[in-house]
Amino acid sequence: MAVGRWITWEAAAVGRTARYAVAHPGPERDSAVQSLKAAGAAVLAWALVGWAFRAPLALMAPWTAIALVDATVYRSVRSGLQQFAVIAVGAVAASAAMALTDGNTLGAMALALPFLVLAGTYRRLGRQGIYGATTALFVITYGAYSLPALGYRLAETAIGAVIGIGVNAFVLPPVHLRNVRDRMERLARECADLLGFVSDDIAEHGPDYDADRARDRVRRVEALLGAVDEARQWTTESLRVNPGRRLRRRPGPPPPPPEEDARWRAAVGHLAAAVRILVNATGEPRALAWLPPDFLKRYAVLAGHVSTLCAARADALQEPAEAAPDDETAHEAWSVLDSLAEDLPRRPGQAAAVCGGLLTETRLLLSLVAAGSAEEAPRAGRD
Repeated sequence: MAVGRWITWEAAAVGRTARYAVAHPGPERDSAVQSLKAAGAAVLAWALVGWAFRAPLALMAPWTAIALVDATVYRSVRSGLQQFAVIAVGAVAASAAMALTDGNTLGAMALALPFLVLAGTYRRLGRQGIYGATTALFVITYGAYSLPALGYRLAETAIGAVIGIGVNAFVLPPVHLRNVRDRMERLARECADLLGFVSDDIAEHGPDYDADRARDRVRRVEALLGAVDEARQWTTESLRVNPGRRLRRRPGPPPPPPEEDARWRAAVGHLAAAVRILVNATGEPRALAWLPPDFLKRYAVLAGHVSTLCAARADALQEPAEAAPDDETAHEAWSVLDSLAEDLPRRPGQAAAVCGGLLTETRLLLSLVAAGSAEEAPRAGRD
């Protein structure tokens, strides 16, 4: 039963991804295009080397081509150089092992593979390192290890590399300008959803809200920071050594500036700290003093306002031309925050410390997500 539900869920997820790839530009469509390009490069390499040139081990060409249609043209070129070097070492080592063992397949494997597998772990080779050992397996099992045969292996590999890099560079070359914006928008949405969940659940259940779920969602938001960093790296790489970047229509507006990465990294840090204070001051066992119910109820209102501001930030990332600061919500958020802060002296000592820490993290978060609103500038000056 559980396996059936898992298969159903996976099939539905695959269907949603396929529909989204057809209907909207984004990472899903990019992945589909890159997959089709890799398959086309492999077919073209086989047609040229296997059918036209009738090379003896033609599979080396499509095997290399399919591996070099990478996420960016820069990575294709870098991987191509790495792979050609690794395959050359593997072919030479396999041919030498076959010569030393007088063509004995098992002996040649025992002689060549330990060295090649170990050499493949060298970090500068990246994921290309394993190709040395697999090339050796092809050469050894094929049985041709003469000098002309070695030349054929290197020529087949070179042709496959040229085809793979060429297809990636000139056939819909990947330009990841929108990925940073897409992933940053998702990060802002997740922040808004987390704060909305905290606000709604505390308003409904008070101190008995679902703290474990809040903790899990914090981890998910923190994980999205890595996706933004990766997208930023792809954007930078996709504009390097990419002759097709000027041939393609720009896929949407340019990515947000790197300063936005720092803003959201800081915002997620303050959000995570605030939620962890909540979790440790309301759940069982508790590590901090109990938060007063009246404080929690008013804090839920504040969390709802900050959630709305995060959602407005996400909308601004989706439609930059239509972005407008949410001045009214920012004003209400600052008013609730100030009211909670004014009540701190009336709280018991330990409770005041916990409430103060929670409000400090929330104040820093609010200053980041409300930046640009009419209410934020005078607040920043007073604070």
